[in-house]
Amino acid sequence: MRKLYVFDTTLRDGEQSLGITLNIQEKLEISHQLVKLGVDIIEAGFPASSPGDFEAVRQIAREVKGVTICGLTRAVPGDIDICWEAIKEAEQPRIHTGLALSPIHRQYKLGVSVEQGIEMAVGAVKHAKKYVSDVEFYSEDAFRTEPEVLARVLEAVIEAGATVVNIPDTVGYATPWEYGDLISWIMQNVKNIGRVIVSVHCHNDLGMATANSLAGIKAGASQVEGTINGIGERAGNTALEEVIMAIYTQPARFGVNTTINYKEIARTSRLVAKITGVPVPAHKAIVGDNAFSHASGIHQDGVLKERSTYEIIHPETVGIPQNRIILTARSGRHALRHRLEELGFHLNSEELNKIYEKFLRLADQKQEVFDEDLYALMGDKNGANAYKSRISLKSFSVSTAGPAKAMATVELEADERTAIDAACGNGPVDAIFKAIDRILQCPVTLEDYSLKSVSRGKDAMGDATVKVRTEDGRLFVGRGLSTDVIEASAKAYLNALTKVKSQLTARG
Repeated sequence: MRKLYVFDTTLRDGEQSLGITLNIQEKLEISHQLVKLGVDIIEAGFPASSPGDFEAVRQIAREVKGVTICGLTRAVPGDIDICWEAIKEAEQPRIHTGLALSPIHRQYKLGVSVEQGIEMAVGAVKHAKKYVSDVEFYSEDAFRTEPEVLARVLEAVIEAGATVVNIPDTVGYATPWEYGDLISWIMQNVKNIGRVIVSVHCHNDLGMATANSLAGIKAGASQVEGTINGIGERAGNTALEEVIMAIYTQPARFGVNTTINYKEIARTSRLVAKITGVPVPAHKAIVGDNAFSHASGIHQDGVLKERSTYEIIHPETVGIPQNRIILTARSGRHALRHRLEELGFHLNSEELNKIYEKFLRLADQKQEVFDEDLYALMGDKNGANAYKSRISLKSFSVSTAGPAKAMATVELEADERTAIDAACGNGPVDAIFKAIDRILQCPVTLEDYSLKSVSRGKDAMGDATVKVRTEDGRLFVGRGLSTDVIEASAKAYLNALTKVKSQLTARG
């Protein structure tokens, strides 16, 4: 079997589609988790797109080891120069450059002839080779490019020194048989194709990104590009977890293997969903809440007798535990540590004591603490509150006079000082948000607010997500967790505003 290289573009193609600004710490947290997952290449961003993206890519290149760090560019020398400055400290740097040569792009976007486009492509690859040995060329909108034109540009960039050629279905227009045929045609008709790795990059506009990617792999591609949870432009990118597990279930069919650590799939999915504020649909393949649930009595009977009757993948394989320890307020530290370790969290004594205190406070409010609650507790420690906030919610109170009238009093603590203010609003959540606004004086517009349960039962924890937009148009996501939904909402809003204030402070 040949090696299949897994190229993750969550931080580039995924993040640019969300309309939000992930801070450097959030991008680093995702990057480190991707290394644990075992991806081969992390496309850290588009350095020339903004100073913030440049700095994020540079920090990832400095700190994240054991993986190729890639930066995207246009086929423009200036972009390539900036990209090199961002990735030059990486252990294994790669520059990903290219352009579109499909008829519609040549005519309406670039205004170039085929010959001019090929000249630009070759020039970009040669310029990138001055900096790195590993250069990937993307032929944007490859599926809608004439085959003979595609062959000419691929042959030219390979001669110029490209080590990987990327064949994107940029607008998700292909069907699996057509995309597989395209990769087969390339393998047979591009005379120097044997000197490079062929990569597939598919979008999900017609719901076929995973199928198209698998068809391309079967046809000979040795690199797959995608994102965690399938986030990306428009309807999204290929969901890497789906491709990986399709190959896992039937490796002989595709003739490839990967170095993926399957048990990190679920944790990676949760982390990306938490940080980006983009929830995973319950029925999402592999990582959705219902992916390993059996509601039908017939299915339940079959699974209890023999799991393989209705399970082609055991949930433990992707890091979703099946067996549960019943945790209550009477459970001790040993039981909590055991269950957390089964979930993949390994804590020292000091960390365990801090989490145990939170666990007891939660267990006092619930008859049973479920795995989802533990994930939420750990997320509150490592995720929503891992952002080094110096502002915390010390206390609050809300009084209402009907569904549309409320007054909230909020006490915040920052740098060992407290501030108290009150505000009226259209309901308790609106009132508490306005009270926080009065204290922090941070002008933002609330773009979105959502609240959901992250565990089971009427005493489940509430997970609040808010998205706020700054005056300069940037979007920030905040998360808050609590069994009190008002407190969860207040924490989420405060978390978002803390990020905004930090960014404003950093910019001077």
